[in-house]
Amino acid sequence: MPSPVGTLLSNRYRLDAQVGTGGMSTVYRAFDTVLERQVAIKLMHREIAGDSDQLERFRREARAVAQLNHPHVVGVIDAGEESEDGDGYATPYIVFEYVEGETLKQRIRRNGRLPIAESLAYSIEIARALGAAHERQIVHRDVKPQNVLIDEEGAAKVTDFGIARTLHQEGLTADGRVLGTTDYVSPEQALGHAVSGQSDLYSLGIVLFEMLTGDVPFKGENQIAVAMKHVREQLPDVQIRRPEVSAALAAVLDRATDKELDRRYPNAHAMMADLEEVLAIETARTGQVTGEATTVLRSLPETTRRRVPLRARSSTKALLGLLALIVAGAGALAYVAAQQTERGTGQREQVAPTPQGLKSVGLRQRAVSDFDPLGGDGEHPEQTSALVDGVSSTTWATERYDAGTLSKEGVGVVIDASPGVAARKLTIRTPTPGFEASIWVAPNGLPSTEPPRGWTLVSSPAVPIGTSEAIDLDTASNPYRRYLVWITKLPPDEQVVRISELLLYR
Repeated sequence: MPSPVGTLLSNRYRLDAQVGTGGMSTVYRAFDTVLERQVAIKLMHREIAGDSDQLERFRREARAVAQLNHPHVVGVIDAGEESEDGDGYATPYIVFEYVEGETLKQRIRRNGRLPIAESLAYSIEIARALGAAHERQIVHRDVKPQNVLIDEEGAAKVTDFGIARTLHQEGLTADGRVLGTTDYVSPEQALGHAVSGQSDLYSLGIVLFEMLTGDVPFKGENQIAVAMKHVREQLPDVQIRRPEVSAALAAVLDRATDKELDRRYPNAHAMMADLEEVLAIETARTGQVTGEATTVLRSLPETTRRRVPLRARSSTKALLGLLALIVAGAGALAYVAAQQTERGTGQREQVAPTPQGLKSVGLRQRAVSDFDPLGGDGEHPEQTSALVDGVSSTTWATERYDAGTLSKEGVGVVIDASPGVAARKLTIRTPTPGFEASIWVAPNGLPSTEPPRGWTLVSSPAVPIGTSEAIDLDTASNPYRRYLVWITKLPPDEQVVRISELLLYR
């Protein structure tokens, strides 16, 4: 087929224009003359159609994607083979739905880093698509922004399952070829180890990193050098490259891209649930969202959507909320600047001795987030990393309550002890002793409601907190992921609670 454009495949599909090409096939915009609609056709390269292994991989893609019927997966419409007279060879092709729009990679190149809510929305849609594929035992193995199409309505659709279910047979460099794109390759895939759905989630984490920062995390002289960085090097700190990224979002990114499989998200559903929670939290912080994030917000589970304040659903209230955020932001920026100065000169210190017979639970600086289910406007989320930074001079603070009372049942912070730990003691250090708190747990997802709904009490109901308070926890040796420090009473003659450090022991 020397000149494909203009060719009529199977007396039905007219190839109108080439729109992309790869190592195994070329994609064309085409016209279905029977149903009179545009389609996309992936036509296998003529010179490799005689390779039985490549031919089987191509056919496998058609069979794999044909099983999927999902709004965020580019669907297969038809498949066939076009024969040329006299040579005995046939060129296979796959017919897909045609998506008018651009790839996610093109969008990042055009705009640079994307809005945080938009990045979360696309990540949720991709995770939903991968979850549907993984439920059918289909692993994509080449998740990258080039393989995500953004349609005219702004929705993300995953495409190109061309190497799905093949890498368990062929490693990264089998026969001198690189299968998958090393900018997004998981450590186990780079090493030629067994690949599962968790590998797709790692790649999705890298895609999320690129959406947030405008660039991939690792660069090298060649693909293999980049792949080895995924194996050996820690991901750059996304909050340094983009400071407005919240601790909650950074924690999701950390877990998605963890090099240890037992610490990475076990499945797409778990990652999707956390992404949905973070989108709700981000909406609560900003008071409004636009674009695809608006569509995704409407699709969130009801329990997650409750975290979104009402002002985000009303344009008038959104404006009032945004004005309040601007006023509060001036004070917050001044506090952050002061905290950064302290941290730049302070030394990490041993803030409390480890209790005898216990072991400290290592917590990342992004493992703590504020929790304000009864207000929805947040409790200084930008300060929460101070709670686990090992420096007693840095603190997290509640909002200021002028009446000397919380005027609600409580506020607090949540520790994400991912993937879960049966903790026996939690130590709170504070420069404002005298407040009361209790410790609650949840096994997996983050409940959107105040205790006791969705939470289990593991401490005394109202513990008076001293300067350094070690609280015994009754977890009955059950591992829990979320530990909530629930503050229910302010210190005497104080309008705010400050906490300098949280330490968890097992």
